[in-house]
Amino acid sequence: MKVVYEKPKSLLYNKTIYCPGCNHGIIHRLVAESIDELGVRESTVGVAPVGCAVLLYDYFNFDIVEAPHGRAPAMATAMKRVRPNLTVFTYQGDGDLASIGMAEIMHAANRGDSLTVVFVNNANYGMTGGQMAPTTLPGQKTTTTPMGRIEKQHGFPFRMAEIIGGLPAVAFSCRVSVTNPKNIMKAKKAIKKAFENQLNDKGFSFVEVLSTCPTNWGMSPVDALKWVDDVMTAYYPLGVFKDIDNEVQK
Repeated sequence: MKVVYEKPKSLLYNKTIYCPGCNHGIIHRLVAESIDELGVRESTVGVAPVGCAVLLYDYFNFDIVEAPHGRAPAMATAMKRVRPNLTVFTYQGDGDLASIGMAEIMHAANRGDSLTVVFVNNANYGMTGGQMAPTTLPGQKTTTTPMGRIEKQHGFPFRMAEIIGGLPAVAFSCRVSVTNPKNIMKAKKAIKKAFENQLNDKGFSFVEVLSTCPTNWGMSPVDALKWVDDVMTAYYPLGVFKDIDNEVQK
């Protein structure tokens, strides 16, 4: 019998803590599949954020370390420099990476550290009650912007994949989503490429994943997926913003 689908060895058998309809579970699987396919599970270390994915170590079957809020890139940099043979990645939400951790992610990317960053953007602070995040969309209502995000008062959302992609030392920066099978396959390809870049010492790789937050958005899981496709991607277009492999080919 030919096996066409099975649980990745890099995932543990644990009950999820994520809300119904949250995309973290899908993204976890894509990370685990990529690590398994590249054969680096025994030499992989993940860095967990402060946020919804704080319990990352409950789901992955390899070493996970916990970083102070926003400091995952700094911790990952230290580990990679001390143990360059390790495959090191951070898994961060928008509050962790683009707010308190903005300095850490920008400097790590600007140094071109050979790291892999998976950035989950659900346009709010998911863990602490749905407050406005640096990625909250213009006009989007949150618990701290009940009238909607007003650019003149709250500033504009950060398009992180584009910002990171504009730095000269970055090897790869893209934005994907996991709203349907086609998008999931593209997301898997991007995440795996980000790990491959690290294994080949090409530099810093950044994958932004647009994700749902049905609980704080006040939507059903199905409506939340539709909102990502219809609203989020209009402001945060999917695509590759930098790929040194394509630049070399040109």
